Amino acid sequence: MTHTIAGTPAAGPNNGKTLRILQLYPKDMNIYGDWGNTLSLARRAHAHGFDVDIIDYNPGDEFPQDVDIIIGGGGQDSGQTVIQEDLHANSEHLKQLAEDGTPMLVICGLYQLFGKEFRTREGEVLKGIGIFDAHTVGGDERLIGNIVEESKDFGTIIGFENHSGLTYLGSGCTPLAATVTKGEGNNRAETHEGARVHNVIGTYLHGSLLPKNPKISDYLIEQAAKRKYGEFTPATIDDTLVNKARASAMKRPR
Repeated sequence: MTHTIAGTPAAGPNNGKTLRILQLYPKDMNIYGDWGNTLSLARRAHAHGFDVDIIDYNPGDEFPQDVDIIIGGGGQDSGQTVIQEDLHANSEHLKQLAEDGTPMLVICGLYQLFGKEFRTREGEVLKGIGIFDAHTVGGDERLIGNIVEESKDFGTIIGFENHSGLTYLGSGCTPLAATVTKGEGNNRAETHEGARVHNVIGTYLHGSLLPKNPKISDYLIEQAAKRKYGEFTPATIDDTLVNKARASAMKRPR
């Protein structure tokens, strides 16, 4: 299914160019408002002057060949079980896209399955597709609440974490944020959160993430545009309201 987002692209040098956003498993991996990430990214691309197509992909669909950005959300363990077989059927294609520089953002449940494995509290092992050099184990309690973290490339990142899985990174990827200043992050033993490899970002941040963190949206759009068109000319976007929302979110208690 392809969606059309209401509105027209802003005037600028990117007019006439289209970015295709693939929403990965929206039926089963979209329980924390993750559709908001797709919508926010599409609006941001409009603000930079791009036309946008949004394609839904669910188990059993034909995987689109022409996609520029991939977005995947969170889900319960049951949702991860539902999509696991289909995810593995497309794993080599997803790995090839990642290695070729396709920007991706995967949240929570799909962040875990983009790693090597997720071992649940009950001892079930959900095999991941290994884009991230990471593994996750089920914890005894949920890590839940507002979270603020610091990233070298994206500055202060704001969101809401809600997960019981504890993720540990190997040497083959780097954290999204090196330091969590409010909240827990990947696990209780380390101070970092999320993961990055190639142009793929994994994180536990919901909220939704992108409306309050436009630098990440701009990064995904820039990488997609450069990969597809060989260039990216950013627009000057008024982020006054975004900055007010960020300031308010940062004041909230854990």
